[in-house]
Parts: sequence; C-alpha cells; structure tokens
Amino acid sequence: MEYPPNVYGGLGVYSSELARRFVKLGHEVCVFSMNLGGLPSYSIDDGVHVYRLKFVNATSALKILVNDELRSWGPGFRYLNDVLMYNVASALDVIKKMELSGVRFDVVSVHDWLTAVAGMIIKDEIGDVPLVFHIHSTERGRNFGGGSSTVIALEKACAEMADSIVTVSYAMRDYDLAPQGFPMEKVRVVWNGVDAEKFSLARAPIELVRGVREKYAEPDGPLILFIGRLVKVKGVDRLVEAMPYVVKEFPRARLLIVGKGDLRDHLLQLANKLNVIGRVSLVDKFLSDEEKVAYYAACDVAVFPSLYEPFGIVALEAMAMERPVVVGARGCSGLREIVIPSGAGQCGVHVNPHDPKDIAWGISAVLSSPERGRWMGVNGRRRVLENFTWDRTAMKTLEVYREVSRKH
Repeated sequence: MEYPPNVYGGLGVYSSELARRFVKLGHEVCVFSMNLGGLPSYSIDDGVHVYRLKFVNATSALKILVNDELRSWGPGFRYLNDVLMYNVASALDVIKKMELSGVRFDVVSVHDWLTAVAGMIIKDEIGDVPLVFHIHSTERGRNFGGGSSTVIALEKACAEMADSIVTVSYAMRDYDLAPQGFPMEKVRVVWNGVDAEKFSLARAPIELVRGVREKYAEPDGPLILFIGRLVKVKGVDRLVEAMPYVVKEFPRARLLIVGKGDLRDHLLQLANKLNVIGRVSLVDKFLSDEEKVAYYAACDVAVFPSLYEPFGIVALEAMAMERPVVVGARGCSGLREIVIPSGAGQCGVHVNPHDPKDIAWGISAVLSSPERGRWMGVNGRRRVLENFTWDRTAMKTLEVYREVSRKH
C-alpha cells in the first residue's frame, strides 16, 4: 500500500527496499500502490513495475453496508473507504492481468490488514496462486489488547487463508501472534534490514551535523535523540518523564524528539510540568534521509523506549550510524533481538520502557562513559552489517516464497 513517494513509516521503507532487491536478484516484481492524485498510473522504478491505482469515494454507501463499529470511526471512515476501495481495485487489476493478459504471478504478497482484503479476494478468485501474508504488527498489539474488532477479525481471516505468514521477529511470533491464536505452523520469521551504505558516518553532511549540535545541544553536553511517531506505543512520554533523573546526573544533557503524532502537545506540557522544558526540544516533521543521517551523527545516544515494537528499524539506523542505543525490552519487543545488552558484542542497553527511572538508568549507563559509548557504536554497526542488511532480508524472504511456490 505504501510505496515511494508515499512513505509514512517502516512499511513503505520495507516495500521499496525489498522490491528493488528482488529485481536485482533477477525477479520480476509488480507493486500495487495507492494513487491519491498527481502520480503516474504506471511506471518502472529501478526495474520495479509500479501500478498506482485510483479509487472511488464510496463512503455514502459504505455507511449503510458496514457494521456499527466501523461507522463509529468518524473522520477515519474516509480512510477506511480509501483502504477498501484501493484493495478492490488492486485485486481486480491482478485478476485481469492473470485471466485476460496471461500474466502468471508466482506469489502474491500482502501486508497487514491494509492489503489483506486484496489478498483474500485474489485467493478466492484464483485459488492456485500462493498467498503470503506479511504481518508487521497487529491491531490488538498496537492498541494494548484493544483496537477495532473488525480489523482484528480481518487479520485472522487473512492469516487462515494465506499459504504462509512472514513476521518480523521472534518476539512478534511468540508474544503477539501465538497468544492470539494465529496458525503458528505457517509463521516464518524474517528480520528487517537497513541500508548501511546510506546510514553511515562517512555519509554524514558535516555542516548539517554541526547545525543540529549548535541548535539542540549544550556546548560539550550530551544530546539524547528519539526519532519516531509521537504516539503512546512508542514510549516517548516515558522518555520525557525520565529526563528529570537524567538531568540530575548530567545537568548539560538535552533531549531532542523528532516526529509527528497525537502526543506532540502533551509532550511539551509534560516537559513543562516536570521543569525540563528547557532540556527538551521537539522537531515536528518527517526527516529526509540526509537529515536523518545528520541527526543520528549529531547525537550521543539514541533512545527508543517502545512499549510494543515488533521490530524497530530506527534502532538499526542508529546502530548503522555507530550510535549506542537504549531500547525498550519488555513484552513484544523485536528490539531485544536487535540490540545485544552485554558482553563483548554489546551495542546498547535494554530497559523497562514502563519505568522512567529505568530508562534514565539506561541513558546514564551510556553517557557515564563516552568511550564505552563509542565502543558500543562500533559494535552496533558491525552487528548490522552481519545480520541486518536488506540484501539478507530479501534472500530470507525469497526462501519463504520458494517454499510456498513449490507446494503449488
């Protein structure tokens, strides 16, 4: 559903990185993405056939046809319309290509509930096409056990119809999918990756890095960085709550929060209430890749205290930039698998994301020894290069696709 230039998070990054690498490995790839206007309906981008589909506004009819829970979405109901209409348009396009044009797709892959409907339609219409359901997160997990009952049911239905399920971490498999009763015999774990050439200290724009330090850090003071959506699940409010403890030990420390989300005003009010408003800066925007590289290069430690994080590509980005990381490591946390917290390969610190004091302890463990922090950063980049490249992710994903293809 997300594909450049329409990228809003990790799913858009994932789809574009894997599609391009599949092409490099000699495969033909067709991507079906939303077209909200102003984009070509078809293009070949880096060898990937991209179909950007337009769709209709059926909200008047949908409000009559759907259940009360979906009608209660309010302004979000238009988003539901866009998702559903795009899914129908995508499924019809795939079916027409196969039945009328003689195109043979060896595998159809769909991602989360956002494209589950398309996968289910294609499976119903052309049963012999292998369907792989990629689950990056679940509705119940994102909403701490709550969420939309309709979306939850849709996720489970697509999982039952799929020939294979790919998820992003063992934590996701064991702490989210298994307790919900997903068909575990179908589940395969494939870690995400990062572009370590793009995210590299050697690529950091020196003037931009200097500008970030001058604007957001005290002279000779440590800069703590958070990049991500400003929502409850990312634990960013707990990070702000940790700052009084951090400042008590490191009076010149500053926290830089970068992202957009519903918690923006709350975070500033919280910082003011805790008397650390002068220690906290908030950049309310999505960063370009060049800006991201500069922000990572400018910080002394990157902190991602997520309460629910099936994987966590931002941690990989920071590690590729040779920065030590402090990560939430409770419950469904793929960050536990990414970050080694002790021993010769240590690249960061695990903390309880529900406890601001523990988050502060993790930050202190890094900042108290800058030399140790630099050593963790070097270890982090080495771990990324050995385990978390997009090339490796592509190869592992292709193994799953070949497995389901052989069965059909």
